[in-house]
Amino acid sequence: MNLGRSSTRGPALLALSDGRVFHGRAFGAEGEVAGEVVFNTSMAGYQEILTDPSYEGQLVAMTYPEIGNVGANEEDVEAGKPYVGGFIVREYWPEPSNWRAQRTLDEYMAANGIVGIEGIDTRALVRHIREAGAQPALLASGTVDRDDLVARARGVPGLEGQDLATRVTCTEPYDWEDGGWELGHGYRRGKDLSRFVVAYDFGLKRNILRNLVDAGCRVRVVPAGTPARDVLAMKPDGVFLSNGPGDPAAVEGARKEIAALVGAVPIFGICLGHQILSLALGGTTFKLPFGHHGGNHPVQDLSTGKVEITSQNHGFAVDAESLRGVGVVSHVNLNDGTVEGLAHETLPLFSIQYHPEASPGPRESAYLFRRFTDMIDRAKGS
Repeated sequence: MNLGRSSTRGPALLALSDGRVFHGRAFGAEGEVAGEVVFNTSMAGYQEILTDPSYEGQLVAMTYPEIGNVGANEEDVEAGKPYVGGFIVREYWPEPSNWRAQRTLDEYMAANGIVGIEGIDTRALVRHIREAGAQPALLASGTVDRDDLVARARGVPGLEGQDLATRVTCTEPYDWEDGGWELGHGYRRGKDLSRFVVAYDFGLKRNILRNLVDAGCRVRVVPAGTPARDVLAMKPDGVFLSNGPGDPAAVEGARKEIAALVGAVPIFGICLGHQILSLALGGTTFKLPFGHHGGNHPVQDLSTGKVEITSQNHGFAVDAESLRGVGVVSHVNLNDGTVEGLAHETLPLFSIQYHPEASPGPRESAYLFRRFTDMIDRAKGS
């Protein structure tokens, strides 16, 4: 196992569809990749970010200036493989110093086909995205023609209208029993799993499943296109709607199937699941200028007035006005006032736009998994 410095790197180029170009050095896999460029403000947790299915179709730029210090390992993953197409950093550090590192980030990216670029001014890139908006781009390693790359970047499709959830979902149902990670033991096996939850996989993160298990749930994961009648035939105590990538309005059949579950069983949704539940209730969604991606977003619970610092990763949001008469806005983002939570006055359901499971990010919102199990218990009469 080599955890030392990587070999000298060749050039790499990031070309945005509006013509802005950034020159840097290549690391990770060699080649060319297309996607929407977004930025993430988390200071740590890059391996969790790389393996989050919500990043399907995107190139991620980290705002923290030095990336690679903790290397990569087999435990800190959120899915069976990475989904980020391209990784953009100010400085890649090739000498991991974390005791859990099994290989360098460069080696991990190369083995999983993730094209990387380092040595660019990420502050300038982030400022450009904030002003011009998230946009399609091409990232290429090696010597490439700048003008040709820009011209082809203009032909890369955006995320609006793209159903990416069905691209990343599981193909068959499976059961999940692992809970949280414990030093010296790894991931714990669940105990006292007295509630049965069916989880729709629209791009599910594993730490969501671990939190459900720790809250006392036996979980069966089902593909995104599973009919509501099949879910109800399993006789679940509750249904969970997961995070995921792409345009919520484009996810094939999801609105109709989730609408058929509303009122029949307690429902909890996170991120894309929150948006799909809103659509199922009759709401609408829209694309944000540059999205929310990071671990430091302030959200206020309108019922208590309390503020939580949250982990977020989404490029679309629910239109608050569209929820009038069909749901109650329960949480708002204090940066831009967008909807961060949905509840209902009479039906057993709620959803949130942010990520209480963290990985990476703050964990102060993890109580929401217990709120879900409390809702299940009330519905069961226990």
